Amino acid sequence: MPMYICNTCGTQHAETSLAPAHCVICEDERQYVGWDGQIWTTHEALRIKYDLRIEEEEGLLAIGFSSGFAIPQRMLLLPTDAGNILWESLSLVTDKAVAALKARGGVDKIVISHPHFYAAMVELSEALGGVPILLHAADKAWVLRSSSHIQFWEGDEKTLSPNVTLIRCGGHFPGSTALHWKNRPHAGGALFPGDAMQVASDRRHVSFMYSYPNYIPMKLCDVLAMRARLEAYQYEDIFGFTWKRNIIGGARAATDASFTRYLQAVSVDTI
Repeated sequence: MPMYICNTCGTQHAETSLAPAHCVICEDERQYVGWDGQIWTTHEALRIKYDLRIEEEEGLLAIGFSSGFAIPQRMLLLPTDAGNILWESLSLVTDKAVAALKARGGVDKIVISHPHFYAAMVELSEALGGVPILLHAADKAWVLRSSSHIQFWEGDEKTLSPNVTLIRCGGHFPGSTALHWKNRPHAGGALFPGDAMQVASDRRHVSFMYSYPNYIPMKLCDVLAMRARLEAYQYEDIFGFTWKRNIIGGARAATDASFTRYLQAVSVDTI
């Protein structure tokens, strides 16, 4: 039986004989049902219609769709002291992409920031030999294709190695996760926040939204909690969710300034 993939969010669902009636991720207020209604595809159909873009981005192997499908996130391969971590997932897995990852030493684990990027994570894991997928337990209800490869973690931090830590930022989703890489890929380290914070188009600031497509600001309490959880971490770079949406150099200072700017913007002359 097919495992249908939502055309709008790119999430692969569990095996069903008929296409699901609804995509709960798209019907949630953080996302949206496509303007032409709920449309489904399959991994096999995507293989025929699309290809993946495989490039270097700021010293990291980056993989994403070569043309537009669903949400335009890209994956990054992080060669860390916790093993080779594939950050984020896609709706399509190709032989060429798997070969590119294996040529860099393969993948030891997949880590995903939040449910909008779960995509075809199980398909991806299986293509890579059944590597574990690390997700925050607070977002467990949004897993629409279950698998023994999925491992849930809890709490506000999970240390993967002396140099790699997962941080529950919350806000966008309760389990929205950032990955902190202490000393790479450049001097001073980097933060990979998914959509917990979004790199702005000027690439000098970040901002914070509960829903990006529907323009719902993040609650003040969630932004304050995120600032507190990130306070102890230093980083020179931020890698945003998609191609070239990064702040390279001075990212921690940019984040601090952006927290202040956001809190001033949403406050009633109190901050």
